[in-house]
Amino acid sequence: MMPFCSETVWLCLAVTVVLGGMVLCKLKSPGQVGRKVVCLVGLWGVACLLSLSPFWGLLLFSLSCCFIYTYLSGQELLSVDEKAVLITGSDSGIGHALSKYLDELGFTVFAGVLDEKGSGAEELRRTCSERLSVLQMDITDPLQIKDAYSKVLEKVQNRGLWALVNNAGILGFPADGELIPMIHYKRCMAVNFFGAVEVTKAFLPLLRKSKGRLVNISSMAGGVPLQKLAAYGSSKAALTMFSAVMRQELSRWGVKVSVIHPGGFQTNIAGTSDMWDRLEKTMLDHLTPDVQEDYGQDYILAQRNYLRKVNTQSQPDVSPVLLDIWHAISAKSPFAFYAPGKRSYLFLCFFSLVPTCIFDYFFKPTTHNMPRALRMTNWKNKAT
Repeated sequence: MMPFCSETVWLCLAVTVVLGGMVLCKLKSPGQVGRKVVCLVGLWGVACLLSLSPFWGLLLFSLSCCFIYTYLSGQELLSVDEKAVLITGSDSGIGHALSKYLDELGFTVFAGVLDEKGSGAEELRRTCSERLSVLQMDITDPLQIKDAYSKVLEKVQNRGLWALVNNAGILGFPADGELIPMIHYKRCMAVNFFGAVEVTKAFLPLLRKSKGRLVNISSMAGGVPLQKLAAYGSSKAALTMFSAVMRQELSRWGVKVSVIHPGGFQTNIAGTSDMWDRLEKTMLDHLTPDVQEDYGQDYILAQRNYLRKVNTQSQPDVSPVLLDIWHAISAKSPFAFYAPGKRSYLFLCFFSLVPTCIFDYFFKPTTHNMPRALRMTNWKNKAT
């Protein structure tokens, strides 16, 4: 029996090495997909072979490798092959970096910008290849969207547009939901949601022609309730649901839809100090006297500290976002959902899985900076 057992063990190890090698050969997709799969396959293989008999351990591991091999076959990257991509919000930030990145990879890039004479647009013209075209495209202006469509159609003609990346977005002025004026709520929805929907509807005929890709840049705030971001988070949550519905409806046309939920990255979305002053003034002008009295001037003026925190605690390297967008554009079978950034996926899973009371306990408001009325010792007595 001993020689038989020994031969069985060696056979199991040999098959394990072959199957593992087949899986590793498939790990060519960008982003962090490959590293995660290697870790999962390795841990699962060790668990199967150590916790079960050699026969059953090998059987389970073999089935797992076959499943993963089939799955990774869908992650093979398609050739660039003169594929055209339209990116909105390319003046700065992720859109600007993505335009350069895809141009370097050989894509035909249409970089939609808010100001075609601005510094961001000029830099794209100066540093990128002749394949990149800068388009004046305020996504809240239907006439500019129509004009951009005509220019894209003129260039791509019967090839169609391979991918549309709805990246343009604004943050607004983060504050308690009661303090945010309606004009800020409407502005966030106009840019982050309605603008993306209108651009999508305009360019879908070209996407359907190529059986291409629709990639919407949402946010972690679109899946996790984050304090101070009622306006921004609501608009991104709407975009996330729009993406999910369109993914189902467009599948029959061969168009694949992905939504990206980045965590905190350093971009220009937070704006400048001058912009903060204007937004803060608008907020103060729209507050009623009783709200100003309850919250207190010191608390209201301290809201801009959140913007400073956004700038200092965000990741400076946006390459994880770029790699995930590249995968969504280039993979044979892209994911429906991406969450680049530190702890982004963890937060999204945590909110989705744990009871609401537990989530609220861990993310309850801090007590070091409270509204004026809540700092008063007799407030509870007055309320009752």
